[in-house]
Amino acid sequence: MRNLAIITGLILVAVLAAGSAPADPVTTRSLLAQMADLGALAEFPEPPYTCRQFSSYDRASTSPADQEKWFANADANQYLRIEEHDGQKEYVMMDADGPGAIVRIWSANPKGTLRIYLDKSAQPTLEVPMADLLGGKFAGIPTPIAHEASRGWNSYFPIPYATHCRITNTEGGFYYHVNYRTYPAGTAVTTFTPDDLKALAADVTAVAKALAAPSAASGERAVPRDEKAAIVQPGKELEVWKSASAPAAIRGLAFEVQAAERERALRELLLVLEFDDQSPVVCPLGDFFGAGPGARPYESLPLGVTAEGVLWSHWVMPFRSTARVVVRNAGAQAITLNQRHVEAAPYTWTDRTMYFRAGWRVSRDVPTRPFQDWNYVSVKGQGIFVGAAFTLANPSKAWWGEGDEKIYVDGEEFPSHFGTGTEDYYGYAWGSPALYANAYHAQPRCDGPGNYGITAVNRWHILDRIPFQRDFRFDMELWHWWEGIVPEMSVMTYWYARPGATSNRTAPQPADLQLVTLPPYVPPKVAGALEGEELRILAQTGQVGPQDIDKCSGERHLWWREGKPADKLVLAFPAPAAGQYRVFGRFVKAGDYGIVKLSVNDQAAAEPFDFYNDGVTVSDEMLIGVFNLLPEDNKLAVEIIGRNEKAIPGHMFGLDYLQLEPVK
Repeated sequence: MRNLAIITGLILVAVLAAGSAPADPVTTRSLLAQMADLGALAEFPEPPYTCRQFSSYDRASTSPADQEKWFANADANQYLRIEEHDGQKEYVMMDADGPGAIVRIWSANPKGTLRIYLDKSAQPTLEVPMADLLGGKFAGIPTPIAHEASRGWNSYFPIPYATHCRITNTEGGFYYHVNYRTYPAGTAVTTFTPDDLKALAADVTAVAKALAAPSAASGERAVPRDEKAAIVQPGKELEVWKSASAPAAIRGLAFEVQAAERERALRELLLVLEFDDQSPVVCPLGDFFGAGPGARPYESLPLGVTAEGVLWSHWVMPFRSTARVVVRNAGAQAITLNQRHVEAAPYTWTDRTMYFRAGWRVSRDVPTRPFQDWNYVSVKGQGIFVGAAFTLANPSKAWWGEGDEKIYVDGEEFPSHFGTGTEDYYGYAWGSPALYANAYHAQPRCDGPGNYGITAVNRWHILDRIPFQRDFRFDMELWHWWEGIVPEMSVMTYWYARPGATSNRTAPQPADLQLVTLPPYVPPKVAGALEGEELRILAQTGQVGPQDIDKCSGERHLWWREGKPADKLVLAFPAPAAGQYRVFGRFVKAGDYGIVKLSVNDQAAAEPFDFYNDGVTVSDEMLIGVFNLLPEDNKLAVEIIGRNEKAIPGHMFGLDYLQLEPVK
């Protein structure tokens, strides 16, 4: 299996060490050195910068006092302003004084040419197609530093500037985030130039290599497996590890859990981390590792789960005098730990060193209306926020994540991070159910079909970590397309904090640890309908088969394609008994569907049916006619007779269902 680190970032930091000391200027090279250095997260930044975000959030959201507008959702095509240069419009995405650095750019639909102007230069320092820069296709900024993941486009390449940064685009109509640091006035920052891409090519290659194999980014070694398996009985706890010397830091954890109901065991087995006199971290062991219920395999920079089921962590966790790692069985079944391993090493404690903190929250039977800001975590004290892992049990295929992140730092009344959608915060887009894993973010689980079932996503703030001096609050909107009840939402949050900091996350109670499961998805069907895709085919030309369309009964219809005028499709359908019936049909309409003549038992309908529509849609029930029917093998004949003058050639036909109504 992939391993645990002795010294986080050892290989990478050795390559990039020069220029990363706090007294030195902030440079592209020093920022690159931070991209895989998990150890640096445990020290409060020096100089103490802020991290904020520009985005295309809906500007109608001005205050939570106006709840009608606070959850406004027109989150694309919003800019600071539109400028004109040399007769061409430029859409301004960012305008910030320095010294500072861009640390992340994201989009769901990158367009046009991105122009990055540094230090008030009249000419852009970088001028590049947005999709190339964010997709890892721009020379000098390779994948996975920039990459597309589950339809989301991300660049984490750092771009420092001494006095000012402005980002524009030659086109509008897209979603975007720009995360950036601002350093205290007087901080020495060396502004990025295109020459850096050539001069730092070896450094960039080292970073890309580390991020491409994130579980090994800190060096690779085999995890000892010589310990005997331990059984933790219900209501009991096991001390996995206790510090023998200090100061030191835990730099790796690994657990392998076995139980009759493993998914439930991973929720009911609590991980307890104790450091000095600070309140302990207590959370479900499975959720701690960032993959949600069941701990599906994935790999990221700080956390992951191997294909064999070993859960591992590379978070660095310093302590001054004492530390313990304990597991506590809060469930009713015996749980076996085939592997339990803790890696620790000496650590130099400084006046900037922080404790590792984490907390878990769960809510059940959450109504989706009215919209709400659901709190991830609130912290008082000094520290930095480094990530969140969110899970949701969705009883509908409808998209659940229109909600925006809202992050408040040091008493802000309006959030300095205001996003454009939950999946956008997690670095993907368009509610995509596609699984992915990257060093900084992942979607390890999405049951489906669509977004039905349990989804687990995570994001780690490494280069874009968020420092706070006094307090920190992270809210995420619950903005579901569907009006109903969400059975469960839970979130793990991760941060570092100076001694004495507090949060609103407490140890979970036994009732919190119940595992919510959802039944296999069954598409809803119209009562009494004769489903088109289930009818027997008596005669055909072209291709006939089922096609999935969500708005159809059973979310499928019978699709006839590759037909031409005069071609016929004949289907058999039953009736409850012999007699006279009104026969109704529900059909698919689209831009390449044809005009057809329908007949039942050789009796033609009064008029042809035109199934052209500008876009795919499903019709209301339409009366085909009144017909004498037999108990079995009634014949529905479909004959193509042409197409609408607006239609694309195709002459296709789609039957959702037939519905029979006896004539009294």
